[in-house]
Amino acid sequence: MSSLSKGVGTVEVGLRWDPSPMGTAPHDLDIVAATYRADAPDGDPAYVVHFDSRSPDGTITLTRDSRTGQGFGFDEVLKLELTRLAPVHGRVVVGVVVQQKHGRRTFGEVAKTQVRVAEGITELWKDDLAAVAGSTAAVVAEFVRTGPAVWEYRPALRGEEADPQGFLALMGRVTE
Repeated sequence: MSSLSKGVGTVEVGLRWDPSPMGTAPHDLDIVAATYRADAPDGDPAYVVHFDSRSPDGTITLTRDSRTGQGFGFDEVLKLELTRLAPVHGRVVVGVVVQQKHGRRTFGEVAKTQVRVAEGITELWKDDLAAVAGSTAAVVAEFVRTGPAVWEYRPALRGEEADPQGFLALMGRVTE
């Protein structure tokens, strides 16, 4: 029996936060995405997208990047065109990381964080990261290919204690 589910197609993950208090070092949060091969969905990422990068085929791009949280709306936005991803890719994991260049900082130390996953005008998930307040990084979404052109969205919120580089090695880990 075939499924009538169309899954998700083009998705945006938005991240916002308030700037740090006057006279203190800026809070810098980043959205990152890791793409995994269909034949090794729990292995090493095929590639990672973060600030100053995009996917080799242009299907995953960071359309907005902030180093301070200043501005209106979402400070960082990651666009994922899942249905355009090559069949070799079967899983995409999206995370948020707090840059640590000004000393250790957790999500709880950054005011008014918010992550939103949306497809067009449909909001799929929104969270303030309070559940991972003591963490320096967090997985916030997972997308899994369930058919030739069908992607399933799986909400995920898992905090990690890692610097940005270390988080890249942890974010694709499957937990039960």
